[in-house]
Amino acid sequence: MKLPLNRLVFRYLQPYWGWLAVVIFLQFCATVAGLELPRLNAEIIDNGVAKGDTAYIWSHGGVMLAVAAAQVICQILAVFFGARLAMSFGRDIRGALFKKVLSFSTREMNKFGAPSLITRNTNDVQQVQMLVLMSCIIIFGAPITMVGGVIMAIRTSWGLSWIILAAVCLLGLLAAIIITKMGPLFQSMQKRIDTVNRVLREHITGIRVVRAFVREPHEAARFGKANADLMEVGVKVGRLMMTMFPLVMFILNLSTVAVMWFGAKQISAMEMEVGGLTAFITYLMQILMSVMMATMMIIMVPRAAVCAERIMEVFDQKNTVVAAENPVTELTGESRVVFEDVAFRYAGADEPVISNISFTMSPGQTTAIIGSTGSGKTTLVNLVPRLYDATEGTVSLDGVDIRQIDEQLLWSRIGLIPQKPYLFTGTVASNLRHGKPDATDEELWHALEIAQAKDFVEKMPAGLDEPISQGGTNVSGGQRQRLSIARALVKKPDIYVFDDSFSALDVATDAKLRAALHDETEDAVVMIVAQRVSTIRGADRIIVLDDGGIVGDGTHEELLTSCDTYQEIVESQMTAEEALA
Repeated sequence: MKLPLNRLVFRYLQPYWGWLAVVIFLQFCATVAGLELPRLNAEIIDNGVAKGDTAYIWSHGGVMLAVAAAQVICQILAVFFGARLAMSFGRDIRGALFKKVLSFSTREMNKFGAPSLITRNTNDVQQVQMLVLMSCIIIFGAPITMVGGVIMAIRTSWGLSWIILAAVCLLGLLAAIIITKMGPLFQSMQKRIDTVNRVLREHITGIRVVRAFVREPHEAARFGKANADLMEVGVKVGRLMMTMFPLVMFILNLSTVAVMWFGAKQISAMEMEVGGLTAFITYLMQILMSVMMATMMIIMVPRAAVCAERIMEVFDQKNTVVAAENPVTELTGESRVVFEDVAFRYAGADEPVISNISFTMSPGQTTAIIGSTGSGKTTLVNLVPRLYDATEGTVSLDGVDIRQIDEQLLWSRIGLIPQKPYLFTGTVASNLRHGKPDATDEELWHALEIAQAKDFVEKMPAGLDEPISQGGTNVSGGQRQRLSIARALVKKPDIYVFDDSFSALDVATDAKLRAALHDETEDAVVMIVAQRVSTIRGADRIIVLDDGGIVGDGTHEELLTSCDTYQEIVESQMTAEEALA
């Protein structure tokens, strides 16, 4: 097994060593009982049937039934405990993987991509889980059967034991050849499953765009190609696996014929009894079947190893946003946010996205960020809740570098309304309580009223209990934005971060919402990123970004006379009379 598979299995099987010991013990008991049955059968044939001793047949037959019943019970219990162990093992890996992904910053999320992370937490975990399950059911009993079967077969007839050796060697060589060819195929298969998930996810998420541009045939062709590529690899894997079955059965049948051929000669020479030959054939079948099952298990190892390697890549990924070793757990200031010579550069980029950013945001003050597309507005906003960490300079809260603040404390002080509002499956109320689970209905309605969402929620048949589908797709874009704003208002944070959160609202609703927000957020730090000048013209301070740097800082009136970039933005959106009004 590859190293990642060893690490993964041993790490997450540790809590279940006791169960594993029980499974191995039960498999041992079942295997010993299975090895005892051919010997008892041989005695019945040679001492009972051959001599016509009915009493002997009944007495030894009863022992055989008891041994067979014990074997069945042990095997059932082994499967039961093995299934519990494997399912618990898979549950633990999925939980740990999900927790690890939750700790990722945006940089790590972008590195892996959502489709690949979904595949790793579902299909990849399932493959490793299946290997553990089949190991508990089959693999632990296979070596016991092989070793015990060889010993019992040699005791039965030393002269025929060379047939077992030859058959086992042939099966081992066959398995080694097939496994060598399967490893690269399984690596390719998992990547192509990622591609299928990615194409399907893009199609479902962008279904409106696809239909708007009549791209259904193109998307169907994309998915068809990804699906065909996966099928192509799957067919190659299937052919290799199917090649093994006839070859194994050929070796099995050829070995049986050889035993009967040479065994018949020993019986003729009075060197062996009929019952002994029957027992030897049974042992041969047990040995070769256990080798075949072990071989089939070994074939599962390359795919599980590939999946384990992909899972361990996630576990081994170092976060770029790291919690402090001795974090600050209490802030006593007034939530003042200060940027000092801040710069940020994406991994592998030649130039920083933003650089030399310095400004202060104080409670009771609204700070607006505006600039052309690609000027670094969203990147700047993402530094406040530590979705990214600044590569140079510091962002501080109450005089403490946010990298030294306990993450839960930092996030509890911030209410983020992202550029793309996202609602979770549930109800209107469950989404609004996302930041404050104990919020009352009165608090929810108050937040909805400020966010200009009360009217349309009241018109919903179930009101606050109205179901919301995944992503909020059953409400409009403007309604989704207002519900996202209301969600932040319910939390009542000290710092509000609006990342272009008014873009889907009409001008009248935008104006009403900002007027209502003014009184609600008068004691908080408010940071607004916007594209429309009308949204931020009333801000206490407007910072103009261009090419990652600050080119203007002041009020609307001050920037109209001092900042050429701001003047260009205003002129592109407003008439001269509107700008001065």
